[in-house]
Amino acid sequence: MSDDEKPGWFGRLFGRKGPEPKPSDEAVVPEATSPASESEGVPDFATGADDVAHVPPPVSEPAPEDPDKNRIPDEIEGADLQPEPQPPVEDVAFEEPQDEIQELAPTPEPEPAAAEKRGWWSRVTGGEAQPAEPTAPAEADIQPVDAAAALASDAVQGAVEGTEKRGWWSRLTGGLMRTSSALSDRVTGLFTKRKLDATTLEDLEDALIQADFGVETATRMAEAVGKGRYEKGISPDEVRAILATEIERALDPVAVPITLDTAKKPYVILTVGVNGAGKTTTIGKLALKFKAEGRSVMLAAGDTFRAAAIEQLRVWGDRTGVPVISRAQGSDAAGLAFDAFKEAREAGTDVLLIDTAGRLQNKAGLMAELEKIVRVIRKLDGEAPHATLLVLDATVGQNALSQVELFSQAAPVSGLVMTKLDGTARGGILVALAAKFGLPVHFIGVGEGVEDLEPFAARDFARAITGLPREERA
Repeated sequence: MSDDEKPGWFGRLFGRKGPEPKPSDEAVVPEATSPASESEGVPDFATGADDVAHVPPPVSEPAPEDPDKNRIPDEIEGADLQPEPQPPVEDVAFEEPQDEIQELAPTPEPEPAAAEKRGWWSRVTGGEAQPAEPTAPAEADIQPVDAAAALASDAVQGAVEGTEKRGWWSRLTGGLMRTSSALSDRVTGLFTKRKLDATTLEDLEDALIQADFGVETATRMAEAVGKGRYEKGISPDEVRAILATEIERALDPVAVPITLDTAKKPYVILTVGVNGAGKTTTIGKLALKFKAEGRSVMLAAGDTFRAAAIEQLRVWGDRTGVPVISRAQGSDAAGLAFDAFKEAREAGTDVLLIDTAGRLQNKAGLMAELEKIVRVIRKLDGEAPHATLLVLDATVGQNALSQVELFSQAAPVSGLVMTKLDGTARGGILVALAAKFGLPVHFIGVGEGVEDLEPFAARDFARAITGLPREERA
């Protein structure tokens, strides 16, 4: 091998041997390497420090070869040139440069004890951990084990304790804010610095239809605004006042509070509606209201298809001190209603609230099951159920009209409960329902809290949905 073929740093690193020294050349001492690298042809990775020490600095061009750099001094020529014995690789293979590690990474803080663990806010802000005082767990803090019970407990906890302490008018206007804002913006845009004409009234009618007031109601209200005012100026506040008057006139006949016949024990209230309308939550809130009036109440968990509904009703019962009749998931709902009626009658209960499974109004099989529940109840009392409340979700808009029509064919719907008015900008659907069916509207809901379900008042609703301040009746 010529001088040009001498192994470079990479070759020496991986143990490639250079050319055998010629007899005429002077002996050259090989570079000391670890036993592992000489025998196995692999680099010595014993420690991170060794790796760093053996890495050469980058050189743009190789330095000229020094012919005497590997020459053996005369005084040691002929001596035994075997390398000094090195310690076994395994003895140092896992040694780590502790000093270097400590300089690069801070020493981790010890994990705080269980009683001193900090909350998320404390960890984010860097606050000091406060030792937790050992206290006995409150009954309300004990969470159910299964998922359905946990979900039910969270829902009831939010409804019972999460309600902000506000008056009903404040909650009503806040809940109808989306509808009133959309309507007020359109009215302001149409009637600011503009005379009233046919085009303006058509635009107003479109705005009312978009808020789900219905075509007939929207047409009648637009005509009331334009009566005797063509080619005249009219302020947005005047328009809102006229709309509020028309809405109150349409809703006043259906704003009927629910009345309980004390001669009938139990007074049976059946709740029906589609999936997600809020039947189970409505039953729990009604139970609280009836209890506050001094009445004895019993609940029947007739939604046997959904485990979470059964658990949710049980949690409502626990928090209100109301007995709950329930069966295993998948049980016959009609049989459960029959048993609950018998138990409520034997106990002398004032009110029996029966929950039912959510069902689509266009599913004939499910609607037939609802008819069966009614037939079975009437075997004990020919007039039962004494009230059948159809719970409607305001966010479904015009679909609520078909729900009322088809549910009324399967059960004797006697009144409506409109929920989730705070989740839509189309709160006018209540006016459309009143105009088409004339069914009593007993309660409206504008939130998840217990106090967000209240008896329906036409004047308050009309002024809140048009963005006007409350006006007491003379």
